[in-house]
Amino acid sequence: MLRKLPVVVQGKFYKCLAVFLKNPHHVILGNHSLSGEWSACRSINITGDIRAVYKERDNEVIQFVAIGSHSELYS
Repeated sequence: MLRKLPVVVQGKFYKCLAVFLKNPHHVILGNHSLSGEWSACRSINITGDIRAVYKERDNEVIQFVAIGSHSELYS
C-alpha cells in the first residue's frame, strides 16, 4: 500500500515514522483514536490529507494497517 503512493508521500511517511518512534503523541502527528469500523485503531497525519492507520498489538508492537487520503480511508 505504501509503495503505491508517490515517492514524496513515502518520504513524508518515513519522516513521520521517525517522529512516531520517538514520541507517538508528538503534536505534529495529530495522533488520535478512530471510531466506527476503525474503532480498534488510531491514526496519524502524514500530510494535510494523507493518514496512516495503526493498531497497537501486545503492548509494545505497532502494526500500520492502512495509509491513504482521508476520503479513501473513511468514506
